[in-house]
Amino acid sequence: MAMATRTDLPLFVLGQGTDPHSEKGVDCPGELPAASDPALVERARKAKEALGDRLFVLGHHYQRDEVIQFADVTGDSFKLARQAAARPEAEFIVFCGVHFMAESADILTSGGQKVILPDLAAGCSMADMATFDQVEECWEALEDAGLGDRVIPITYMNSSADIKAFCGRNGGAVCTSSNARRALDWAFEQGDDACRATAPKVLFLPDQHLGRNTAVLEMGMSLEDCVVWNPHRPGGGLTREELERARMILWRGHCSVHGRFAAGSVDEVRARIPGVNVLVHPECRHEVVLKADHVGSTEHIIETLEAAPAGSSWAVGTELNLVKRLAQRFPDKSISFLDRTVCYCSTMNRIDLPHLVWALESLVLGEVVNQITVDPDTAHWARVALDRMLALP
Repeated sequence: MAMATRTDLPLFVLGQGTDPHSEKGVDCPGELPAASDPALVERARKAKEALGDRLFVLGHHYQRDEVIQFADVTGDSFKLARQAAARPEAEFIVFCGVHFMAESADILTSGGQKVILPDLAAGCSMADMATFDQVEECWEALEDAGLGDRVIPITYMNSSADIKAFCGRNGGAVCTSSNARRALDWAFEQGDDACRATAPKVLFLPDQHLGRNTAVLEMGMSLEDCVVWNPHRPGGGLTREELERARMILWRGHCSVHGRFAAGSVDEVRARIPGVNVLVHPECRHEVVLKADHVGSTEHIIETLEAAPAGSSWAVGTELNLVKRLAQRFPDKSISFLDRTVCYCSTMNRIDLPHLVWALESLVLGEVVNQITVDPDTAHWARVALDRMLALP
């Protein structure tokens, strides 16, 4: 969920022996002061030093600075999961991100490694918009409509392990925002595209905007080729004829941060900053992407600004923590947030310094807290879907 920053709220301070998600809690050394206390930074440093090579800390680009300073590697969700898998010597993987990211790390790492999420409440509203039961119900409806053998499920990385496993079981794959085009090309190659009556279709989960933007802007489809499946309406709110005509069946999901940007935000920033370059993430609404100058994944956004000439002006439509960090990193360029409303990803920001210190100090004491585990069957089929993505040319 996206949420504007509040500075008038009391800080949650962890008392001795207190787990932030349990009244009873676990043994924890000392009382955790507010994140602004320099002593907390020192405690995180000492705990990390005590754990040494047994620990590997991953920090997603959207994390706050107080957390990202302790990350061994920063990146997007898939890059971080692969980095974890490339460190088999690390016993503990502390993932400063959200739940689905930690699941992916657990799927890709070895059985002897433990993946830890400092705050179990750090979820993803987009991932939560597609539950396993809802997707199973959709699949049954597609089979009842006679389309089951023609539909290839593709799920965005920002989905639960259950949904990734569903795609693995049903001949589908995972994609990221940077390889969505390749994943869709692969899916449409799975059947006879020469005949509309037998041509494959894609069920794209769970972000409708990434699916629509990729299909229309990168693959030349029309908006009429795309329909939206609403899991809260009977039959997804679609007729059999609409499903027959569609090439892309888009799940009714979205990112609560990127979905906030509106076409008016682009108009306003162009009027306010002459010559500004508008750079947005493909999770933004279609009308926003149409008005932007550049569109790309988080890594693409970083690379674009890195290569931009000094003195250029940029308005960036993605999570605010990253935009602020990029503005500090490239002071020779004017980098601003696309929208006037200052908004962070509130679930990502649940991973704060007090939670990180609590997790690290618990590990120092020999106690593994908030371990994320995916059951073997789900992990197997999710890995099948991930491996199909990795095999894409």
